[in-house]
Amino acid sequence: MSILVDSNTRLVVQGITGREGSFQTRRCIEYGTKVVAGVTPGRGGETAEGVPVFNTVLEAVDQAGANCSLIFVPAAAAADAILEAADAGISVIVCITEGIPTQDMLTVRHYLQPQGVRLIGPNCPGVISPGQARVGIMPGDVFSPGHVGVVSRSGTLVYEAVAQLTELDIGQSTCVGVGGDPIVGTTPVEALRLFDRDPGTSAVVFVGEIGGVFEQEAADYIAHHMSKPVIAFVAGSTAPPGRRMGHAGAIIAGASGTARAKKEALAASGATIVDSPADIGTTTRRVLGDRGLL
Repeated sequence: MSILVDSNTRLVVQGITGREGSFQTRRCIEYGTKVVAGVTPGRGGETAEGVPVFNTVLEAVDQAGANCSLIFVPAAAAADAILEAADAGISVIVCITEGIPTQDMLTVRHYLQPQGVRLIGPNCPGVISPGQARVGIMPGDVFSPGHVGVVSRSGTLVYEAVAQLTELDIGQSTCVGVGGDPIVGTTPVEALRLFDRDPGTSAVVFVGEIGGVFEQEAADYIAHHMSKPVIAFVAGSTAPPGRRMGHAGAIIAGASGTARAKKEALAASGATIVDSPADIGTTTRRVLGDRGLL
């Protein structure tokens, strides 16, 4: 099984005629994802990568049966693209765009919450359920089907963690890059909750990073609600306070934002802590073996 996307996903790509949108649409199709439509206002009636292009997401839903959206729209228009997809009835939205103003994302998150729409991102690598659907920019060749979920604030470390798991014959149910911005559509806690409810996931690898309190919130959820083992790595142990490291959300502002504080909270919750990214795979294999899950 999987979460968020699967073999029933029918994808519409917003911004399909742009360079990145076109390239990643082709990669999604090559992976086996059912890409049924694209959207670029003013280009309706054309085709891109063999896919029909519509002027609006509503047309893509009504005429092509789209149920999931992948967004490659410039930052200034990305919030409106997300809201358009939600209003059209799309249930899962993946926004790759980075640089969306924080105020725009506050508006988007407030708008989406009561509607039950699931947004992944922005500033994220997307979602992949190995062997079923790739919705984003993840390199599909390092993933393999299995029963370990992966949730990460870092896109690059998703690939590193998954490559190690695959090398050790540990397949993945779904891998989710939640995004590195301070305001994201789906937090690590929300992703953990989805994995905990998924009967096809037996354990979860969680990759956090410095900045914010997402990891402490995840630790609280793990301690009180999580029924499956969690293997956690927190990036940024050597990052200097007050300096942004890569993501907009990766800045230490106060003691709670440090890697040490996050690791301590996760360890206290019962998660298994990985000190080096090179050990994510071997640590996961050990935990699975100890739990009889290999």
